Amino acid sequence: MNITPSHQANFYRLHLYFLLEVKKGKEMDRLPKCDANYVPLTPITFLKRAAVFYANRDSVIYEGTRFTWQQTYERCCRLASSLRSLNIVKNNVVSVLAPNIPATYEMHFAVPMAGAVLNTINTRLDAKNIATILRHSEAKVFFVDYQYVPLAGEALHLLRTDLREQHMTKSSLPLVIVIDDIDKPTGIRLGESEYEQLVHRGNPRFVPDEIQDEWDPIALNYTSGTTSEPKGVVYSHRGVYLSLLSSISGWEMGSEPVYLWSLPMFHCNGWSLTWAIAARGGTNVCLRNTTAYDIYRNLSIHKVTHMCCAPVVINILLEAKPQERREITYPVQILTAGAPPPPSLLQKIEPLGFQVTHCYGLTEAGPSLLCEWQAKWNQLPPEDQAKLKARQGISMLTLADVDVKEVETMTSVPHDGNTLGEIVLRGNNIMKGYFKDPMATSKAFRNGWFLTGDVGVIHPDGYLEIKDRSKDIIISGGENISSVELESILYKHPRVLEAAVVAMPHPRWGESPCAFISLRKNPSTGKIEDVKEADIMTHCEKNLPRFMVPKRVEFLDELPKTSTGKIQKFQLKALAKSFVVSEKLPI
Repeated sequence: MNITPSHQANFYRLHLYFLLEVKKGKEMDRLPKCDANYVPLTPITFLKRAAVFYANRDSVIYEGTRFTWQQTYERCCRLASSLRSLNIVKNNVVSVLAPNIPATYEMHFAVPMAGAVLNTINTRLDAKNIATILRHSEAKVFFVDYQYVPLAGEALHLLRTDLREQHMTKSSLPLVIVIDDIDKPTGIRLGESEYEQLVHRGNPRFVPDEIQDEWDPIALNYTSGTTSEPKGVVYSHRGVYLSLLSSISGWEMGSEPVYLWSLPMFHCNGWSLTWAIAARGGTNVCLRNTTAYDIYRNLSIHKVTHMCCAPVVINILLEAKPQERREITYPVQILTAGAPPPPSLLQKIEPLGFQVTHCYGLTEAGPSLLCEWQAKWNQLPPEDQAKLKARQGISMLTLADVDVKEVETMTSVPHDGNTLGEIVLRGNNIMKGYFKDPMATSKAFRNGWFLTGDVGVIHPDGYLEIKDRSKDIIISGGENISSVELESILYKHPRVLEAAVVAMPHPRWGESPCAFISLRKNPSTGKIEDVKEADIMTHCEKNLPRFMVPKRVEFLDELPKTSTGKIQKFQLKALAKSFVVSEKLPI
């Protein structure tokens, strides 16, 4: 082949083109990160921003006490400064046992501003569990609200005894600081220090170190321990930052929200909304006691626009006595999660002036799915709307992916609304891992997914619906029975307040459903009316296939609950194991 001058010229032009393109690619790679164009993500930035742009707007309200965002920022700077003076260094754990009060809110910023990791302890735990958390977390400082001084004292005694038996030094005990009531001081103390004194002596112009790595830990939360020993879940600055942006976007939270703290801040840091309210320049209405009277009173006085609550708190609102209620004259947005809300519960709460959005999450993932509402659903009957709202929905904005898989093969289930699989998640809001537990961390993460342990389906429209915890599915004669589905039918009975369904031994089918129920009081008489097992059976037979109808119904004054308000099914399972259905009975 003869190479002509024109061929040769074309070759050189092509060669030069490729050299220039390679150079362009390298030039793209040579654009570096610098302080001007790359700042590690951390929710701490939202507090400083709020102090600048919302300086005189109310940040925190607690009874007669009010702070502006400028004051909250200065108080957090002071507290962070004082923590540093107590030799708190990076990654030290600071624990707090307190209700939803200003101090608990402030620590969500002040503790990470000092470089430490915040551990909010569930106030409903017993002394033994609190001692276990303090020991496992190696907390350096332990803040205790005056209301929990006796409980904390008992926990510290157990911790001290345990350390003595292990021949560990007294220095392994955390420094204890009491939080007195800021609105009505009591003078109760445990140890020498008090929270407001610590804030007062801190430096209001304290400048926290810049976060160098957004993967650094910001919070340590312990699971409720319903399925096993509580595990310490570690959140990163990046994960929290992105999670709260998802919540703001998904909930369509506009500027200046007035948020009522009916959800415990110890519960996944209030589903990350502790930081989110600062991002929106909102007002935090703190609530020491989650009673119907206190909730309705604060809703009315402060014109609350948003609140979060598990279904158990929705029941508190529904069961309020006439003298406890206040008329809701404007829509209050409720974000509910923690347990699948029965559609009947949603139908009852919305006519009172509440608009409910359902989300789904776990301690390990925070809020992850949201039942994003579609305008076309507004034309549906209320009962159908409630069923749609009870679904867990679609992935929140910053979650990378969600699926329902057959876990043995990790294959996706069809989008038919019937095929069961395990809900799996992947994204930036997933925990860093379990503290001091690499084996549990490895087990939770498989093939690039986080396994939730929840069984669900995907509907043809892509919306997910949880059917049960994997351990709670009832297999009766080869048929899978969803306890959640059965419970939603039980909640439709007008006299049922709480319902839980667990597996009970059956001589023919292996397992059969057993229902545990607590009854609601008659609103006119204030008494619990007599409801028979046969009444519940008849109700179920009208609404369910026969194989799903409970073979036994047990009435309890109150169903046992976890420290976060979830029904403790493991206790009910132990009770149901003692029940045996006679083969002579109708089956």
